[in-house]
Amino acid sequence: MKLNVKEYEEKMKKSISVYKEELAGVRAGRANISILDKVTVEYYGAPTQITQMAEVKVTDPRTIAIQPWDATTLKNIEKAIIVADIGLQPQNDGKVIRLQFPQLTEERRKELSKQVSKMGEEAKVSIRNIRRDANDKCKDMKKKSEMTEDEQKASEKSIQDLTDKYIKELDEITAAKEKEIMAI
Repeated sequence: MKLNVKEYEEKMKKSISVYKEELAGVRAGRANISILDKVTVEYYGAPTQITQMAEVKVTDPRTIAIQPWDATTLKNIEKAIIVADIGLQPQNDGKVIRLQFPQLTEERRKELSKQVSKMGEEAKVSIRNIRRDANDKCKDMKKKSEMTEDEQKASEKSIQDLTDKYIKELDEITAAKEKEIMAI
């Protein structure tokens, strides 16, 4: 009986998905609403995402405007952005909060590029850990005589092929993000 690689493939896909979400939070000099995804505001006793309590839009390539539906929450939103330490200083005019994305310096671009590269390596490690778990499962099944040596080798090859495929995808995603950062 060969190992069912579907569950391991799903885990690898999930790792890629998490990596893409993390990358969306990397500020590349352009206004990107996803930078606010992890910022929550205390609203009627519950932590609430800004996008659920305000109109959030990109007004120009370097500016995000946040206009709360309830004007009394303006100060709380401003405070939450400062506390979240996303690297942007909110500007509150009493009706709208604006977030200005500064022009990236060459040094900052290189830092961001290194950060993206490091995040890519961490994602690769999680993919390799999934491969290791699958291989351990194969060895365990072989030990319990649930699979033959040939089936073990075939299963391990399937897992390695999946690992190679998803590592390659990670490399492509990382290279595209680094290119985006350096091109701005």
